[in-house]
Amino acid sequence: MIRIGIIGRGMAGRIFHAPLIRAVPEMHLDRVVGRADAAALLEDRDIDLVVIATPNETHAHLAESALRAGKHVVIDKPFVLEPDDGQRLIDLAAQQSRMLTVFQNRRWDGDYLTVGDLVASGRLGEIRLFEAHWDRFRPAVPTGWREVPGPGTGTLWNLAPHMIDQMLLLFGTPDAVQADIVAQRPDAVVDDYFSLTFHYGPMRATLAASNLVASSRPRFAIHGSAGSFVKFGLDPQEERLAAGVSPLDMGFANESPENYGWLHQGDVRENLPSKTGVYLEFYRGMARAIRDGNAPPVDPRDSLVGVRLLQLARRSAELKVQVGAVLTDRLVTLTGLTNFNSLD
Repeated sequence: MIRIGIIGRGMAGRIFHAPLIRAVPEMHLDRVVGRADAAALLEDRDIDLVVIATPNETHAHLAESALRAGKHVVIDKPFVLEPDDGQRLIDLAAQQSRMLTVFQNRRWDGDYLTVGDLVASGRLGEIRLFEAHWDRFRPAVPTGWREVPGPGTGTLWNLAPHMIDQMLLLFGTPDAVQADIVAQRPDAVVDDYFSLTFHYGPMRATLAASNLVASSRPRFAIHGSAGSFVKFGLDPQEERLAAGVSPLDMGFANESPENYGWLHQGDVRENLPSKTGVYLEFYRGMARAIRDGNAPPVDPRDSLVGVRLLQLARRSAELKVQVGAVLTDRLVTLTGLTNFNSLD
């Protein structure tokens, strides 16, 4: 039995991690603590795995402390805020012979799995435009640490780590990025809107999120030389976890047919049922990694690339390069992801 402690009593720990852990037979959730009790948890020799589900700016320090205490570590996204911290944790995990991974659960969204299969099938031909939107209608700014100025707060750090991770799995590392990041709501003091355009040769991948969209844009819209795929609605697993539905319940991850995507090829229009999402696969994979020595479900090096792209997007927005503008001399070019600080 893999004994687990969660640091973080907020939504991430309660809604996402705890129910999934409890649904894996090889795992036992011993306790959930706040940051004030983290040291006692790390000193507990019975704890094998520590899940860090705390505000983003605390991830690097807590993960380092857990690894030095001899624990396997899961870090909620984003991995870290600074690439150097991420590389240091990866190196430390190797030195300690411990598993380190990042909770990129959106790899197991049903709609994303559907998109991945469709792109790989070649049915869309040469992809020329990939769009992903994550829209909400929240005119009033909610309370919480994500809405207060500070390291790792705002909508960009909340949603873009998932979207960038999905993009990287589909298309690999881009050539360049243009970004527009802003606070739009009158009372917002951190960013609540972003639009990131990544360049892949002639192909463009645009990832965008807004808190002022009452009629949502497509979750995914993919256009290629042989057709288009358009899909509305979010994967239902988060909503059902928040409602207290067990991930082991029949139909837990089934999407409503009204949200299935449509494949358009000339005059032919085909409704494609969404694949069944499976967030449980993350912790099942973590159990296999610890028990059998398999690779972790998410390679932290993948998430580190995502952190570097987020840093580059921030830099692009600071330079005020408008998304879609033909200003190639001012693009934030990826001269080498491991050397992005050379852009200073």
